[in-house]
Amino acid sequence: MRTGISVPEARAVVLEQARPLAPEVVAFESALGRVLAEDIRSSRTLPPADCSAMDGYAVRAADVARAGARLRIAYEVAAGAQAPRALAAGEAARIFTGAPLPPGADTVVRQEDTEARAGEVRVLVAVPRGESVREAGEDVKDGDLVLAAGARVGPAEIGMLAALGRTLVHAHRHPRVAVLSGGDELVEPHEAPRGGRIVSSNAYSISAQCRAAGALPNNLGIARDTPGDLERLLRAGLGADVLISSAGVSVGDHDHVRPTLEKLGVRLLFWGVEMKPGYPIAFGRAGDGSGAFVFGLPGNPVSAMVTFELFARPLLLALAGRRDLARPEIHALASEPFHKKPGREHYVRVCLARRGDDFVATPTGNQSSGVLRSMTLADGLLVFPAGASEIAAGARARVIVLDESIFARAIG
Repeated sequence: MRTGISVPEARAVVLEQARPLAPEVVAFESALGRVLAEDIRSSRTLPPADCSAMDGYAVRAADVARAGARLRIAYEVAAGAQAPRALAAGEAARIFTGAPLPPGADTVVRQEDTEARAGEVRVLVAVPRGESVREAGEDVKDGDLVLAAGARVGPAEIGMLAALGRTLVHAHRHPRVAVLSGGDELVEPHEAPRGGRIVSSNAYSISAQCRAAGALPNNLGIARDTPGDLERLLRAGLGADVLISSAGVSVGDHDHVRPTLEKLGVRLLFWGVEMKPGYPIAFGRAGDGSGAFVFGLPGNPVSAMVTFELFARPLLLALAGRRDLARPEIHALASEPFHKKPGREHYVRVCLARRGDDFVATPTGNQSSGVLRSMTLADGLLVFPAGASEIAAGARARVIVLDESIFARAIG
């Protein structure tokens, strides 16, 4: 087991273990947010025939090369219908959006560019060949690779699958995550925190982070400070793809997580990462390396959330087949000087505001790992390098963006 490693080293250890979870067959309308595990090729041509892109009149281009042409209205073609015969020279067919072009027609004149009266239409403008026509196969041709394995399914992909008639698809499943908190001092949110007790908020913030990452959390509840109770709940959690405990992984008299995990056959790959908040984080794998991934997160709420962001979130995305594992990053101007002792990388919760073409990063206030409100106020995490002791006011600093709505905010 490695100890006291850097954040990049720890992330590499986590991700080198990650492989996408086995795919399963799902109904296409239930695949939203999933990652495809197969190539989707078309067995259809879309549109299947040349069709009208507008309400108007289907004509021969040769008949409307000049403005003022008068054509006899031969018949009407509605969407989903077929023309009764080919269009002859000097004729027009009333046509509607999506309707197939009649044989002989090669152009559509928009309705607003015409005047119709007594079975005849007058074309007010010259219209080039192919105007307002969607050609057969313009969208998709039979045999086309439409969606590649690894594509994330969004609303447009759902519509595409429907259009192709792909009602069932192979997609990687959502990771199942067991979430555990621990400590005799903890109570559930509906209970009154009397006698020095505190509410177990970690299980709920971590479960929400899991859902935001597309995973399926299961809150196992609160483990009491006895090896037996902790072992019971940890054992239950090892049946998931990932077990995340915030029951504490330090070395106090009541911190039983590390020895209990080892008793249950979890091989710890690292303990302790040179970062603040969140130094006492542990990561391992159950069984022979094919069992559940296990995170032992610190008990302080900010430490738990920050370490989840840096290590658990990218693992969950990788297990789901995602390739975009990192949050967006920017370089923002420090609104004031930042100071710390060299040695550990600090993750400072900051608010971000526009200033011209730049963003300005301002600390959210008290940076204690117990001040959960600092996370509610944070737009991002400013990365204070391990070897640095100061970031000067006005200097550019790397910021991991947590709230992407900052990119849409008006420039102030």
